[in-house]
Amino acid sequence: MACLGIIAEFNPLHSGHNYLIQEARKHGTVVCAISGNFVQRGDTAIFEKQLRAEAALKCGADLVLEMPVCYSMSTAQSFAKAGVSLLNAIGCDTIMFGSETGETGPLLKTAQILESEAFSKKLPIYLEQGLTFAKARQLAAEDLGAQKGILEGANNNLGIEYILAARQINPDIKFKTLKRIGAMHDSLNTADTFVSATLLREKIKQGDLAFCQKHFPKEVGKIFTNADFSDIGRIENAILAVLRTRSLDELSLLPDLSEGLENKLANAIKTATSLDTLYNDIKVKRYTLARIRRLVLSAFIGIDTTILPKIPPYLRVLGFNKMGEELIKQNAKHSPIPVCLRCSDIQTLSPDAQYVFTLENRATDLYALSFKNPLPCGMEYTRKITKY
Repeated sequence: MACLGIIAEFNPLHSGHNYLIQEARKHGTVVCAISGNFVQRGDTAIFEKQLRAEAALKCGADLVLEMPVCYSMSTAQSFAKAGVSLLNAIGCDTIMFGSETGETGPLLKTAQILESEAFSKKLPIYLEQGLTFAKARQLAAEDLGAQKGILEGANNNLGIEYILAARQINPDIKFKTLKRIGAMHDSLNTADTFVSATLLREKIKQGDLAFCQKHFPKEVGKIFTNADFSDIGRIENAILAVLRTRSLDELSLLPDLSEGLENKLANAIKTATSLDTLYNDIKVKRYTLARIRRLVLSAFIGIDTTILPKIPPYLRVLGFNKMGEELIKQNAKHSPIPVCLRCSDIQTLSPDAQYVFTLENRATDLYALSFKNPLPCGMEYTRKITKY
């Protein structure tokens, strides 16, 4: 039997995610690497990571791993590299994901094009025209034979990044993809069989639990509808307050900066009285809104890229069943990334691991304030591994 890995946010886990897990189960053991309490779109996760890990186990995952905040809230390239590194370290030989195209062939071809010397020469030509990086990348790849429109799909893009990351980490990793069914990424269409996580987050915040129940797997509907949820709006002033204390030197160390954006951020912080005005004051043509939001939250948490390791320096387990426990026993001793079941395990590791875990603690303590009923500090230590 294969060991299949899924890289996801499950923000929240819905019927489409459940379909992916069930299809993966047909081929073997299922391991999920999920985002922590802050996610790639530059927002708080709607439910805390331990609850989302429990949901994944109830839906058929055998083992759930955490992607630390400095990777879960990063570019698609860093997000993919971190996820693939974790899955490879625990023994996954196949990565499975949803995509708009539903075929691995065109994705593998596009990945090969993106790695080519011809692409590296073609890309600057479009960037010099003032196009966003995403648009320039798409046009350059299509000029070299990529399927038209393949890089327009958010899931296609992530799949391609998984392929590129695997070529660096372990070229023997295989890939399976399922065609995304129902609503597209970020769609607010309520009529689809499989609606988007974006729509469900909006419905959760509006209190429309009846709608959400229709689109949550029956295994997790109760735990989600009874849970308090996070809303970044509840910590808006806290974010603005912390940002006002950041010096220009500190801002210059943030991830994913270019073109002197730290100066634009520093100026916007001085006048912004809401997150929306801050985002709008920073936004430039080449930067997506998600990238701006990530930048703001990175400043809030205090991420310093000069001491940030390229891949996670530890592999933290959020939950497992009997099959997952057996997978840990089989692979922990040989894993290139130390496997940690307890916080005390991390505290014996390298300075890199200490730094990443310090960020994780800080992020979770700040995240704890984003609930209707704020939680105390220390959730990293008080939340136990889920054994299912």
